[in-house]
Amino acid sequence: MAPKQPNTGLFVGLNKGHVVTRRELAPRPSARKGVCLVFAIGIDFRYLFEPIDYVVHDVLIWKTSKRVHFVRNLIREVAGFAPYEKRITELLKVGKDKRALKVAKRKLGTHKRAKKKREEMSNVLRKMRSAGVSDKKK
Repeated sequence: MAPKQPNTGLFVGLNKGHVVTRRELAPRPSARKGVCLVFAIGIDFRYLFEPIDYVVHDVLIWKTSKRVHFVRNLIREVAGFAPYEKRITELLKVGKDKRALKVAKRKLGTHKRAKKKREEMSNVLRKMRSAGVSDKKK
């Protein structure tokens, strides 16, 4: 699609409308939210993103500061999991992945968030199992 032409100031035609100069707005905080995939295929894509303090974890770059990341981990450690998260882990333990996804989607609202939560809970289970195995060996 062709780029939009500037308004002509006329009230008829393809480019009708009042002529205005676009204001430069500061980026919204919501633009920082989320995750950027980096190093997934061995190419460094960091130059594509605006300069933000990143915390690198495995293959993902989280757009949160180290302090925020630390505080969230601390809260998770102290408060534990919500009841629906416990239910998801129980469903994953017995192999009901699809049901766990449905529960997560019902609670979180979107399919994408539900998949992310299911993956997070399965990672927690995996870490618990590996920690349990290492404790039993000792």
